[in-house]
Amino acid sequence: MANIPVAVQMYTLRNESEKDFVGTLEKVAKIGYDGVEFAGYYDMSSKELKKVIDDFGLKAASSHTPLDVLESNLSHVIAYQHEIGSNKLVCPFLAPEKRNEEGYSSLIRSLNHIGQECHKEGITLCYHNHDFELDRLSSGKTALETILDETNPEWVKAEFDIYWLTRAGEDPVRWMKRYQDRTPLVHLKDMTTDGEQFFSELGTGGVDINAVLRQGDQSNVDWWIIEQDKCKRSPFESIEISMNYFLSKHS
Repeated sequence: MANIPVAVQMYTLRNESEKDFVGTLEKVAKIGYDGVEFAGYYDMSSKELKKVIDDFGLKAASSHTPLDVLESNLSHVIAYQHEIGSNKLVCPFLAPEKRNEEGYSSLIRSLNHIGQECHKEGITLCYHNHDFELDRLSSGKTALETILDETNPEWVKAEFDIYWLTRAGEDPVRWMKRYQDRTPLVHLKDMTTDGEQFFSELGTGGVDINAVLRQGDQSNVDWWIIEQDKCKRSPFESIEISMNYFLSKHS
Protein backbone atom coordinates (compact mmCIF):
# COMPACT_ATOMS: atom_id res chain seq x y z
CA MET A 1 0.00 0.00 0.00
CA ALA A 2 2.80 2.40 0.85
CA ASN A 3 4.34 2.16 -2.61
CA ILE A 4 1.28 3.24 -4.59
CA PRO A 5 1.68 6.92 -5.59
CA VAL A 6 -1.06 9.49 -5.18
CA ALA A 7 -2.26 12.07 -7.69
CA VAL A 8 -4.88 14.79 -7.62
CA GLN A 9 -7.63 15.03 -10.22
CA MET A 10 -7.24 18.51 -11.65
CA TYR A 11 -11.01 18.89 -12.06
CA THR A 12 -10.98 19.67 -8.34
CA LEU A 13 -8.88 22.73 -9.16
CA ARG A 14 -10.62 23.74 -12.39
CA ASN A 15 -11.38 27.32 -11.33
CA GLU A 16 -7.85 27.82 -10.06
CA SER A 17 -6.41 26.31 -13.25
CA GLU A 18 -8.48 28.66 -15.40
CA LYS A 19 -6.74 31.57 -13.66
CA ASP A 20 -3.23 30.12 -13.41
CA PHE A 21 -2.68 26.57 -14.62
CA VAL A 22 1.09 26.49 -14.06
CA GLY A 23 0.81 28.11 -10.63
CA THR A 24 -1.87 25.59 -9.67
CA LEU A 25 0.36 22.68 -10.68
CA GLU A 26 3.17 24.17 -8.61
CA LYS A 27 0.94 24.33 -5.53
CA VAL A 28 -0.12 20.71 -6.07
CA ALA A 29 3.53 19.68 -6.06
CA LYS A 30 4.26 21.71 -2.92
CA ILE A 31 1.40 20.01 -1.08
CA GLY A 32 3.17 16.73 -1.77
CA TYR A 33 1.30 15.00 -4.56
CA ASP A 34 3.26 12.60 -6.73
CA GLY A 35 1.28 13.32 -9.86
CA VAL A 36 -1.81 14.73 -11.49
CA GLU A 37 -4.73 13.40 -13.45
CA PHE A 38 -5.52 15.97 -16.08
CA ALA A 39 -8.98 17.25 -16.97
CA GLY A 40 -7.90 19.59 -19.74
CA TYR A 41 -4.62 21.25 -20.67
CA TYR A 42 -5.67 24.93 -20.89
CA ASP A 43 -4.22 25.41 -24.38
CA MET A 44 -0.77 24.26 -23.31
CA SER A 45 1.23 22.22 -25.79
CA SER A 46 2.36 18.75 -24.76
CA LYS A 47 6.03 19.79 -24.79
CA GLU A 48 5.35 22.82 -22.63
CA LEU A 49 3.29 20.79 -20.18
CA LYS A 50 5.91 18.05 -19.96
CA LYS A 51 8.56 20.61 -19.05
CA VAL A 52 6.33 22.17 -16.40
CA ILE A 53 5.47 18.93 -14.62
CA ASP A 54 9.09 17.76 -14.85
CA ASP A 55 10.23 21.02 -13.27
CA PHE A 56 7.78 20.51 -10.40
CA GLY A 57 8.63 16.83 -9.95
CA LEU A 58 5.15 15.68 -10.94
CA LYS A 59 4.11 12.69 -13.06
CA ALA A 60 1.20 12.53 -15.48
CA ALA A 61 -0.87 9.78 -13.89
CA SER A 62 -3.62 9.86 -16.51
CA SER A 63 -5.90 12.16 -18.48
CA HIS A 64 -9.68 12.43 -18.46
CA THR A 65 -10.72 12.91 -22.07
CA PRO A 66 -14.33 13.29 -23.27
CA LEU A 67 -15.76 10.35 -25.17
CA ASP A 68 -16.44 12.39 -28.30
CA VAL A 69 -12.78 13.47 -28.42
CA LEU A 70 -11.62 9.88 -27.96
CA GLU A 71 -13.91 8.85 -30.81
CA SER A 72 -12.99 11.66 -33.19
CA ASN A 73 -9.35 12.51 -32.52
CA LEU A 74 -7.74 9.51 -30.88
CA SER A 75 -4.41 9.66 -32.69
CA HIS A 76 -3.81 13.21 -31.46
CA VAL A 77 -4.86 12.27 -27.92
CA ILE A 78 -2.46 9.32 -27.89
CA ALA A 79 0.40 11.42 -29.22
CA TYR A 80 -0.21 14.00 -26.49
CA GLN A 81 -0.13 11.28 -23.82
CA HIS A 82 3.17 9.95 -25.09
CA GLU A 83 4.67 13.43 -25.01
CA ILE A 84 3.64 14.17 -21.41
CA GLY A 85 4.61 10.71 -20.17
CA SER A 86 1.09 9.45 -19.46
CA ASN A 87 0.19 5.86 -20.23
CA LYS A 88 -3.44 6.00 -19.11
CA LEU A 89 -6.55 7.58 -20.61
CA VAL A 90 -9.93 7.80 -18.93
CA CYS A 91 -13.39 8.11 -20.43
CA PRO A 92 -14.89 10.26 -17.68
CA PHE A 93 -18.59 10.61 -18.33
CA LEU A 94 -21.57 9.47 -20.38
CA ALA A 95 -24.03 12.15 -21.47
CA PRO A 96 -27.53 11.84 -19.94
CA GLU A 97 -29.21 11.25 -23.30
CA LYS A 98 -27.01 8.17 -23.84
CA ARG A 99 -27.84 6.46 -20.54
CA ASN A 100 -30.13 3.85 -22.03
CA GLU A 101 -29.82 0.36 -23.51
CA GLU A 102 -28.87 1.60 -26.95
CA GLY A 103 -26.47 4.18 -25.54
CA TYR A 104 -24.64 1.67 -23.39
CA SER A 105 -24.33 -0.74 -26.33
CA SER A 106 -22.79 2.06 -28.38
CA LEU A 107 -20.47 2.96 -25.49
CA ILE A 108 -19.25 -0.62 -25.20
CA ARG A 109 -18.45 -0.77 -28.92
CA SER A 110 -16.58 2.53 -28.69
CA LEU A 111 -14.63 1.51 -25.59
CA ASN A 112 -13.54 -1.76 -27.20
CA HIS A 113 -12.36 0.04 -30.33
CA ILE A 114 -10.63 2.88 -28.47
CA GLY A 115 -9.17 0.49 -25.93
CA GLN A 116 -7.71 -1.76 -28.62
CA GLU A 117 -6.04 1.18 -30.35
CA CYS A 118 -4.69 2.48 -27.05
CA HIS A 119 -3.41 -0.98 -26.14
CA LYS A 120 -1.40 -1.08 -29.36
CA GLU A 121 0.26 2.16 -28.27
CA GLY A 122 1.04 1.04 -24.73
CA ILE A 123 -1.75 3.10 -23.21
CA THR A 124 -4.44 1.79 -20.86
CA LEU A 125 -8.02 2.97 -21.34
CA CYS A 126 -10.22 3.18 -18.23
CA TYR A 127 -13.88 3.96 -17.72
CA HIS A 128 -14.78 6.20 -14.79
CA ASN A 129 -18.12 5.59 -13.09
CA HIS A 130 -20.65 7.84 -11.39
CA ASP A 131 -23.76 6.55 -9.63
CA PHE A 132 -26.05 6.33 -12.68
CA GLU A 133 -24.16 3.27 -13.97
CA LEU A 134 -25.44 1.39 -10.93
CA ASP A 135 -28.97 1.50 -12.34
CA ARG A 136 -30.12 -1.88 -13.63
CA LEU A 137 -30.76 -2.63 -17.28
CA SER A 138 -33.37 -5.00 -18.71
CA SER A 139 -30.89 -7.88 -18.25
CA GLY A 140 -31.02 -7.36 -14.50
CA LYS A 141 -27.37 -6.35 -14.44
CA THR A 142 -26.19 -2.87 -13.63
CA ALA A 143 -24.90 -0.73 -16.47
CA LEU A 144 -21.44 -0.77 -14.87
CA GLU A 145 -21.35 -4.57 -14.76
CA THR A 146 -22.49 -4.67 -18.36
CA ILE A 147 -19.82 -2.22 -19.48
CA LEU A 148 -17.03 -4.18 -17.78
CA ASP A 149 -18.35 -7.63 -18.65
CA GLU A 150 -18.84 -6.81 -22.33
CA THR A 151 -15.54 -5.03 -22.94
CA ASN A 152 -12.24 -6.78 -23.49
CA PRO A 153 -10.46 -6.94 -20.10
CA GLU A 154 -7.10 -6.37 -21.78
CA TRP A 155 -8.27 -3.25 -23.57
CA VAL A 156 -10.68 -1.64 -21.11
CA LYS A 157 -10.09 -1.17 -17.40
CA ALA A 158 -12.02 0.62 -14.65
CA GLU A 159 -11.39 3.76 -12.68
CA PHE A 160 -13.72 3.13 -9.76
CA ASP A 161 -14.93 6.22 -7.97
CA ILE A 162 -15.49 5.13 -4.38
CA TYR A 163 -17.73 8.10 -3.53
CA TRP A 164 -20.19 7.33 -6.31
CA LEU A 165 -20.17 3.60 -5.59
CA THR A 166 -20.85 4.26 -1.91
CA ARG A 167 -23.56 6.78 -2.69
CA ALA A 168 -25.26 4.16 -4.85
CA GLY A 169 -25.25 1.75 -1.89
CA GLU A 170 -22.37 -0.35 -3.18
CA ASP A 171 -19.18 -1.59 -1.52
CA PRO A 172 -16.15 -0.29 -3.46
CA VAL A 173 -13.90 -3.09 -2.19
CA ARG A 174 -16.31 -5.69 -3.50
CA TRP A 175 -16.09 -4.10 -6.94
CA MET A 176 -12.31 -3.98 -6.79
CA LYS A 177 -12.21 -7.67 -5.89
CA ARG A 178 -14.76 -8.64 -8.52
CA TYR A 179 -12.82 -6.91 -11.27
CA GLN A 180 -9.41 -7.92 -10.00
CA ASP A 181 -6.51 -6.50 -12.01
CA ARG A 182 -8.83 -4.14 -13.88
CA THR A 183 -8.56 -1.19 -11.49
CA PRO A 184 -5.21 0.53 -12.17
CA LEU A 185 -6.75 3.87 -11.13
CA VAL A 186 -9.03 4.49 -8.14
CA HIS A 187 -10.68 7.79 -7.23
CA LEU A 188 -10.46 8.41 -3.51
CA LYS A 189 -13.33 10.57 -2.26
CA ASP A 190 -15.25 10.89 0.98
CA MET A 191 -18.90 11.71 1.57
CA THR A 192 -20.62 13.54 4.40
CA THR A 193 -22.75 11.39 6.68
CA ASP A 194 -25.72 13.76 6.67
CA GLY A 195 -28.66 13.70 4.29
CA GLU A 196 -26.83 15.91 1.79
CA GLN A 197 -24.16 13.26 1.13
CA PHE A 198 -21.85 16.01 -0.07
CA PHE A 199 -18.27 15.61 -1.24
CA SER A 200 -15.86 15.85 1.69
CA GLU A 201 -12.16 15.68 2.45
CA LEU A 202 -10.72 12.22 3.08
CA GLY A 203 -11.23 11.06 6.65
CA THR A 204 -14.05 13.52 7.36
CA GLY A 205 -16.96 11.47 6.03
CA GLY A 206 -18.39 7.99 6.05
CA VAL A 207 -16.70 6.22 3.13
CA ASP A 208 -14.48 3.34 4.25
CA ILE A 209 -11.28 4.78 2.80
CA ASN A 210 -9.02 2.44 4.77
CA ALA A 211 -10.64 -0.72 3.41
CA VAL A 212 -10.07 0.57 -0.12
CA LEU A 213 -6.43 1.41 0.63
CA ARG A 214 -5.84 -2.05 2.08
CA GLN A 215 -7.14 -3.60 -1.15
CA GLY A 216 -4.77 -1.60 -3.33
CA ASP A 217 -1.89 -4.05 -3.55
CA GLN A 218 -4.12 -7.07 -4.22
CA SER A 219 -5.88 -5.19 -6.99
CA ASN A 220 -2.60 -3.93 -8.50
CA VAL A 221 -3.62 -0.28 -8.25
CA ASP A 222 -1.08 1.93 -10.04
CA TRP A 223 -2.35 5.28 -8.79
CA TRP A 224 -4.60 6.55 -6.05
CA ILE A 225 -6.29 9.73 -7.28
CA ILE A 226 -7.80 12.20 -4.86
CA GLU A 227 -10.71 14.19 -6.20
CA GLN A 228 -13.31 16.45 -4.66
CA ASP A 229 -15.90 17.55 -7.19
CA LYS A 230 -17.04 20.49 -5.07
CA CYS A 231 -15.43 22.03 -2.02
CA LYS A 232 -16.95 24.17 0.73
CA ARG A 233 -13.54 25.69 1.45
CA SER A 234 -10.56 26.53 -0.73
CA PRO A 235 -9.90 23.55 -3.00
CA PHE A 236 -6.20 23.84 -2.14
CA GLU A 237 -7.08 23.48 1.54
CA SER A 238 -9.35 20.54 0.75
CA ILE A 239 -6.73 18.62 -1.23
CA GLU A 240 -4.16 19.29 1.50
CA ILE A 241 -6.49 17.91 4.19
CA SER A 242 -7.10 14.83 2.05
CA MET A 243 -3.38 14.43 1.37
CA ASN A 244 -2.54 14.68 5.06
CA TYR A 245 -5.11 12.00 5.85
CA PHE A 246 -3.72 9.78 3.10
CA LEU A 247 -0.18 10.20 4.44
CA SER A 248 -1.33 9.42 7.98
CA LYS A 249 -2.41 5.99 6.77
CA HIS A 250 1.01 5.37 5.23
CA SER A 251 3.17 6.41 8.18
